[in-house]
Amino acid sequence: MTVIRQDDFIDSVADALQFISYYHPNDFVKAVHEAYEHELNPAAKDAMAQILINSRLCAQGKRPICQDTGIVTVFLKIGMNVVWDATMSVSDMVNEGVRRAYLHPDNVLRASILDDPAGARRNTKDNTPAVIHMEVVPGDTVDVQVAAKGGGSENKSKLAMLNPSDSIVDWVVKTVPTMGAGWCPPGMLGIGIGGTAEKAAVMAKESLMDPIDIHELRKRGPSNRVEELRLEIMDAVNRLGIGAQGLGGLTTVLDVKIKDYPTHAASLPVAMIPNCAATRHAHFVLDGSGPALQTPPDLEDWPDITWEVGDSVRRVNLDTVTQEEAASWKPGDTLLLSGKMLTGRDAAHKKMKELIDSGEGLPEGVDLKGRFIYYVGPVDPVRDEVVGPAGPTTSTRMDKFTDFILEQTGLLGMIGKAERGPAGIEAIKKHKAVYLMAVGGAAYLVSKAITSSRVVAFEELGMEAIYEFEVKDMPVSVAVDVNGVSVHETGPREWRAKIEEQALELV
Repeated sequence: MTVIRQDDFIDSVADALQFISYYHPNDFVKAVHEAYEHELNPAAKDAMAQILINSRLCAQGKRPICQDTGIVTVFLKIGMNVVWDATMSVSDMVNEGVRRAYLHPDNVLRASILDDPAGARRNTKDNTPAVIHMEVVPGDTVDVQVAAKGGGSENKSKLAMLNPSDSIVDWVVKTVPTMGAGWCPPGMLGIGIGGTAEKAAVMAKESLMDPIDIHELRKRGPSNRVEELRLEIMDAVNRLGIGAQGLGGLTTVLDVKIKDYPTHAASLPVAMIPNCAATRHAHFVLDGSGPALQTPPDLEDWPDITWEVGDSVRRVNLDTVTQEEAASWKPGDTLLLSGKMLTGRDAAHKKMKELIDSGEGLPEGVDLKGRFIYYVGPVDPVRDEVVGPAGPTTSTRMDKFTDFILEQTGLLGMIGKAERGPAGIEAIKKHKAVYLMAVGGAAYLVSKAITSSRVVAFEELGMEAIYEFEVKDMPVSVAVDVNGVSVHETGPREWRAKIEEQALELV
């Protein structure tokens, strides 16, 4: 029998979570680089360049790839011959590993997990508890797969109870565009087919633990229906022209993973869960010989990508920008922002609305007139950092507040991730505001442009507080102009037509 010590298990979980916070899987880096080399849309190519540069910076600096350091999911296969030398339950050991990883003083990770989700939504402060799936299997080892899944991609998960005669490919092709770009493509799609509703969802999530190998499959050819589906779905989704960050282009997905399970004769459950540009997962096996620690990759494995400021890039001074200047910006334009901006996410917007409605007004220091607000919840700084990784959050979550905030405060512009919904676009058009997009999956790179940071309101909200950032040459793209024209509508439409008409070669 194998004896697994409590400290070995906890140390291995903590080590894996720290490791995946700053090291992309090598297969993912290679796949993004191949897509970058192949891409014809300059905007999508630029977004992938930022993702690759950010990935290398994080590997060098050992800081999070994304400010959203995720909800932890763990898959455990525990051998029947294993004996535990432990006083804690397996779940408690997993959560102690999570706690130690997220509170590590050299690389503090953002705590995003809220207790009482339908009520007070209180932050647990240490990112526990994890979501744990355990299975007892023959053998004398403990097999562990660990992932940290960001909310932006997790929120785009889909589940359908199809009829047995329905086409799975057709459902995926119809569903992916409804996910928008908040899941930060390019990434992977995990699909679970069969079983029951909850079984399909778990299979979809577990499938994302596998390495990217679609090109090897394409070379050797499919040997069963699941492998045929992987290729059919990948090609069909990439023909949609959604592209990196939803800007339009040749690569939307890097791989499609599928797990299946027998199901009822009357049923065809299908779950689809995307993995984002901050793909984070690790695998280790405990055999009783001690902790299973991750092996750092070679930094030479990262491509040497540079991001060049072209002649068409506009420099914008946020301290003096006017509505007339903003009105000259066109969808797809690249801007470099310098000056001061405020930040605010869901909780801050809700509090601002409540204060305005009550007649109390906004706190001192929160004057939004003619200013820009950045939708971000940064990671706490360590050592000499001004701020930790500070990439954008999904902007559609703020759509329900947009018209009110623009009307009541005179806010000029917003910065976030991915597309805006119809309500957000209509409010932007109505008030002649603008919406700018920063690249999701480039959080550490963005933080390098922030030269100062201070909390100005709602400190009790932690990462959801309102900060004032001063930035120098922060790269963004114009996503929605003052006329309500959205690059997330025009870009994919243009590239879908090009792919169809010119039979462009997809990755």
